[in-house]
Amino acid sequence: MTALIYIGAALAEIAGCFAFWAWLRMGKSPVWLAPGIASLILFAWLLTRVDSEAAGRAYAAYGGIYICASLLWLWGVEGVRPHRWDVGGAALCLVGTCVILLGSRGA
Repeated sequence: MTALIYIGAALAEIAGCFAFWAWLRMGKSPVWLAPGIASLILFAWLLTRVDSEAAGRAYAAYGGIYICASLLWLWGVEGVRPHRWDVGGAALCLVGTCVILLGSRGA
């Protein structure tokens, strides 16, 4: 369930930030801000649904998912194909996410 929450949070965060990007950098209407703000609220709410004893750990593990989702957004929405270094960096971040999520908490 954590993975689905992280994926949903990433999509909500990217969509919300993109709404602001579109308004400020692409000359879109300020009307774009309303769904952008709603998406950012959804993002913050979703991260509180992650089962973690510490917010910082939940956010750290989320980082790798966010990076991968950002590259998928780059490709799917913006039409820019990620470079091999983008993909390699994202894979490395996912390994870090797995270490954080699956690592032992005993020590």
